[in-house]
Amino acid sequence: MSSDKELSGKTCIVTGAARSIGLAIAEAFKEAGAKVAMIDINPEVVKEAARMAADGSPVKGYVLDITNQKAVLDCFAGIAKELGEAYALVNTAGIVDQRPIEETTPEIMDRVFRVNVHGSLYCIQGVIAGMKKAKDGKIINFSSKSGKTGSALMVPYSAAKGAVIAMTQAVAFELADFNIKVNALCPGITDATGVWAEVSKGYTENLKMPREEVIKKFTAKIPLKRLTDIQDLVDFVMFLAVKGEYCTGQAFNVTGGREMH
Repeated sequence: MSSDKELSGKTCIVTGAARSIGLAIAEAFKEAGAKVAMIDINPEVVKEAARMAADGSPVKGYVLDITNQKAVLDCFAGIAKELGEAYALVNTAGIVDQRPIEETTPEIMDRVFRVNVHGSLYCIQGVIAGMKKAKDGKIINFSSKSGKTGSALMVPYSAAKGAVIAMTQAVAFELADFNIKVNALCPGITDATGVWAEVSKGYTENLKMPREEVIKKFTAKIPLKRLTDIQDLVDFVMFLAVKGEYCTGQAFNVTGGREMH
């Protein structure tokens, strides 16, 4: 592993890493020389990690339900032993739910919050001891544009992603004395992701319009006239992980101008 790589020798953990945004971030960390722990409830994460490790890179996959606090803490303790204490944690794991508010049940609210909010919290708990000891670290949570301005037909998701922003701010204050920077990304509708596939399907059904019209409807609201691309998010994560030394407690919009506060 070349010592001139930006994250050479540092352990970076990515949740939701079996595909899509999480997988792309894990690959970027690997290319930057990091030791990468890829976490997902989907067993495919082990296969993807093995593929990335085929050239000898220190990449490992872990199948984990992040809503189980004990399992998370045990898994993260194992990662620390295998790869070293975490320098960066990126919480991309999340789920979406879309339905009219009248159809939202306690079980749906609970599930969306357990994955998006509780899961992110437990993963943060899994890395803070090592980061405090090192007096250094980067935590990057994934919120959403919907966490800034709630989206129709997405009450549980909007509420949960808003909670992620508040949690990010609270943790940033709490860990600032240890030089641990905590931020969140708020993507707009991101193309080629499972979440967008679910959302577009939901809007197609709920708005009674073809998928192509749904895409046009939402793209028209974006000043830069395109959906968010996965690479847009990878670039921002890499900036925060490698640089970003004076950024903490922020919720950065990556929306092409759709969200401006």
